[in-house]
Amino acid sequence: MVTALGYDDVFLQHRTGKHPERPARLTSIMETLRADEIWPELVPVNGRVQPEEWIRAVHSEDYIGRLDESCLGELPFIDTQDSAICPDSSKVARDAIAMSLSACDLVAAGEVDNAFLALRPPGHHAEADESMGFCLFNNAAVAARYLQKRHGVRRVMIFDFDVHHGNGTQHIFERDHTVYYCSTHQHPATCFPGTGWPTEMGEGAGRNCTLNLVMEPGAGDDECLDLFFTNFLPAARDFRPEFVLLSAGFDAHRKDPLAQLNWSERAYEVITEEVKKLAAEHCRGKIISFLEGGYQLGSLSSCVLTHVKGLAR
Repeated sequence: MVTALGYDDVFLQHRTGKHPERPARLTSIMETLRADEIWPELVPVNGRVQPEEWIRAVHSEDYIGRLDESCLGELPFIDTQDSAICPDSSKVARDAIAMSLSACDLVAAGEVDNAFLALRPPGHHAEADESMGFCLFNNAAVAARYLQKRHGVRRVMIFDFDVHHGNGTQHIFERDHTVYYCSTHQHPATCFPGTGWPTEMGEGAGRNCTLNLVMEPGAGDDECLDLFFTNFLPAARDFRPEFVLLSAGFDAHRKDPLAQLNWSERAYEVITEEVKKLAAEHCRGKIISFLEGGYQLGSLSSCVLTHVKGLAR
């Protein structure tokens, strides 16, 4: 397998002070990848697609304008104190989208088999018209629309294994039968953002194209993988995706401080392996993985390494 790695030092310029979503997340990941034998095998994502048209395919003009004005005005956050910003944040968020779309081009053209994008700010909490949970633009959602409109992909599956439910991604696509969204996350009664109940299954034309798999605090690898094999994989095979996007959060790990699940590296290893099999079966292995959460630097870096090695081999 040929795996692309997307990273740029510009992502470190989203500087928001003492905050869990900090530049050290990426520097730790990159140090770990560079020190491993996998490093020479990874292909850089060098190109950049102009992002404005594609951001507007997902996010409202009002929200984009508010974000730009808030950064220009040097406000400390937008919409919620969780979503801290600095003067460079709107530019960095655009750079993350530009890299994401370039990775779409690489994988769609078959120049690489799959890609992992070590970018920030993360995206899956970003609503069409509102920031939430550290997220400014919804990287995976914009990529899904780009794949459909630029590359003619008819069915996109987004699998989100962050410990927190991806409310933004779900709401953007909940009436759309061409995008299947599945999230595994800690039970919404016990964890931010309080959405992602099993009864949320999509609406209108998108009914039954949303699948929320919830776990009680303390759940570990066995509970995770049981849900994955019993619920996600059958639904994914029924959907027959033409492209698979991963919202790759690593904060369900037992060492992560922001939630209470107890996954180990084994869970991420198995998920990666099985998603690769699914993608090989339905879409010639086409996968793009977007970094979402993960805030304990040691476990984050270890899990990302496990995930990237799984994609590449």
